[in-house]
Amino acid sequence: MADRFIEVSLDKRGVRCTAKLLDDRAPVTCAAVWDALPLGGDVYHAKYARNEIYALVPPFAPEEPPLENPTITPIPGDLCYFTFTDTQLATSSYGYEAAAERQGAKAAHAERATVVDLALFYERNNLLINGDAGWVPGIVWGSVVDGLDRMADACQDLWRAGALGETLSFRRA
Repeated sequence: MADRFIEVSLDKRGVRCTAKLLDDRAPVTCAAVWDALPLGGDVYHAKYARNEIYALVPPFAPEEPPLENPTITPIPGDLCYFTFTDTQLATSSYGYEAAAERQGAKAAHAERATVVDLALFYERNNLLINGDAGWVPGIVWGSVVDGLDRMADACQDLWRAGALGETLSFRRA
């Protein structure tokens, strides 16, 4: 299979980077994401994982991917995939609660509302642990190959200036 690439962007700030899908390490997750592109939503900056931004999107895979290529210590440039139900990380400040409620209204037939968290890690020294839930392993499905320095600067600005009105988007490159 030929290498596949996506563009990750902070739309309001006009900053983009390019990531390579890790088809050899996370084939099920990569296929699900690729088939669902474009994806995106309001951006959030992590509170506990440190140097992470993420968007919450409705579930899009026919079946949730298995925990392939897992990590609890993402490195700069890692793209990670997480799935949470409405009973996990329900503190509204994470953004999950509102997204899960919206999904619950759309998918009333589901046993529990779920939300997919697509994340970009832009600097080192990250640890996926949460005071409410403990260890939170993620699936590493992509790696930024160009533009991480510009994206990291924009992420620092997002942390300091705020995320209101900003979106994080994922598109085929």
